[in-house]
Amino acid sequence: MKNHRFSNKINQLLEVPREISGHDTKISIVGFDEMLIENYKGILEYEEFYIKIKTDLGNINISGFSLSLEQVTEDDILVKGKIERIDIERLINEEE
Repeated sequence: MKNHRFSNKINQLLEVPREISGHDTKISIVGFDEMLIENYKGILEYEEFYIKIKTDLGNINISGFSLSLEQVTEDDILVKGKIERIDIERLINEEE
């Protein structure tokens, strides 16, 4: 825990964005047909009409038509298709 606090202080001093320096999830949406999720944890469900992705924020539920996972790396995932709805099941942080 001490190393984590130390690295947070260094990242703040260097003004490194949180999504790069840590494990914060970043969601970028382009129109209604493209969504990039950075720092995700796993794919929980994958159908042509529904995708559920686990993140540190909680589970991201994406509903639509012709949904596909175009790019999947260890850290990032690109969802394409006709996105109609996005829901985030927020995790309750016990430390708050």
